[in-house]
Amino acid sequence: MRLSRYFLPVLKETPAEAQIVSHRLMLRAGMIKQESAGIYAWLPMGYRVLRRIEQIVHEEQQRAGHIPLLMPTLQPADLWQESGRYNAYGPEMLRIRDRHDRDMLYGPTNEEMITDIFRSYVRSYKDLPLTLYHIQWKFRDEIRPRFGVMRGREFLMKDGYNFDLTREDALHAYNRHLVSYLRTYERMGLQAIPMRAESGPIGGDDTHEFLVLAETGESEVFYDSEITDLRFGDREIDYDDVAQCRAVLEEFTSRYARTDDTHDAAVFEAQVPEARRRQARGIEVGQIFYFGTKYSEPMGATVADADGRQVPVHMGSHGIGVSRLLGALIEANHDDAGIIWPEGVTPFHCGIVNLKQGDAATDAACDGLYRGLVAKGLEPLYDDREERAGGKFATMDLIGLPWRITVGPRGLKTGIVELTSRRTGESEELTPELAVARVAEIYAGL
Repeated sequence: MRLSRYFLPVLKETPAEAQIVSHRLMLRAGMIKQESAGIYAWLPMGYRVLRRIEQIVHEEQQRAGHIPLLMPTLQPADLWQESGRYNAYGPEMLRIRDRHDRDMLYGPTNEEMITDIFRSYVRSYKDLPLTLYHIQWKFRDEIRPRFGVMRGREFLMKDGYNFDLTREDALHAYNRHLVSYLRTYERMGLQAIPMRAESGPIGGDDTHEFLVLAETGESEVFYDSEITDLRFGDREIDYDDVAQCRAVLEEFTSRYARTDDTHDAAVFEAQVPEARRRQARGIEVGQIFYFGTKYSEPMGATVADADGRQVPVHMGSHGIGVSRLLGALIEANHDDAGIIWPEGVTPFHCGIVNLKQGDAATDAACDGLYRGLVAKGLEPLYDDREERAGGKFATMDLIGLPWRITVGPRGLKTGIVELTSRRTGESEELTPELAVARVAEIYAGL
């Protein structure tokens, strides 16, 4: 993409309403525009990152054997009345009445609807296990929407639902989700720590939240510092292997890590040596639940078991805040100049800066770099504007592309360009061909 043809409305000044780093930088980098309290339009740059995050979530869900579908944003109220949650959910639910005077709601979550889909088609234990998921917009009418996409009213979320014959099978689904979430977050360049949490209005006894440590986090967290040394890495997991998935869960949850809702000071002090006790803030980016037959029993979601008896299925739900992740990524990856995108989620793989637009040699070199990167399957952003060099560098730093190739007349006299890492600031002088090869090598393993 050539920047002269792109829509990137960057701001020099920080809007007064932005209270935290991610909100400030998303507004300044031209990623979002507020349309109403807690509701945002996603401008091209923000939309590209949103789609990168969504793609990683899709890939890891399907790697774990989960099946995508798409449910509507509007739901009939009678499903929620069946489960008993319609009146219990509270004012966060946006209730609507259509032209035929039918009660509807803008879905804050989808347990009832997915249970209705399941009971309409699945009859036998032979069709289990089954995990269905979708990535869809949700709405919760927060009383105080703030912090940009971190606490909005409308948000994009992945929510998945498992259906299993027994509690043991459902707990394996729980462990499988935990493994898939660890892979998902690490691919995005995040460390999200699973912490014991409260289930809230969704219900259930077993639940973990995934939190990214950040000063602006809404949750107070208490944890053993050893947990921050854990990495899932590139290990191969057989998602059908119960013992393997259970071992990963034990590895990542055996050390103390809890939100303030479930924190027990006495247990914390007894289990964790003083030198390893940590208290910090965290941003919730996902949560997994096992809730048994909470929805299947009242809604009649049963299957015939091996003896022909009708039994309610065991269920769980598993969510990732896709749009919230974008804010969390910025909170964890920025400096005074702007955003620093991890390679896995960057809107463009590399920036190209032409220091002398209109000069035949620099124009030709930049065009060659652009074509070379595209030929490698990469998406560069070429700043071909008639703009001073300082302004081009400031824009690249603000929008946070991980790599920048700078092309100027002086370097071209000796046949070199400059490849710079946004994260470290370190630069390397290379021929244009080697610069393209180097960037392609960086992304080859992602």
